[in-house]
Amino acid sequence: MDKKAQFFKVYANLPQASREEIVAVIGNEPYTWQVARLEIEQDTPIGKEILETLVKLKILPE
Repeated sequence: MDKKAQFFKVYANLPQASREEIVAVIGNEPYTWQVARLEIEQDTPIGKEILETLVKLKILPE
């Protein structure tokens, strides 16, 4: 399973309230689960950085 699919699997299992919590900080800019989902869906460079950060944080498996 690729990183994007893994992210969406984790995201789908999050409680609604948790989706508003910050999951990653990229370039001093905090990103919530909701914003991260939008960035990853759109395949933006920030979305790719968020995925890499989540792997480094062991939120997503390698």
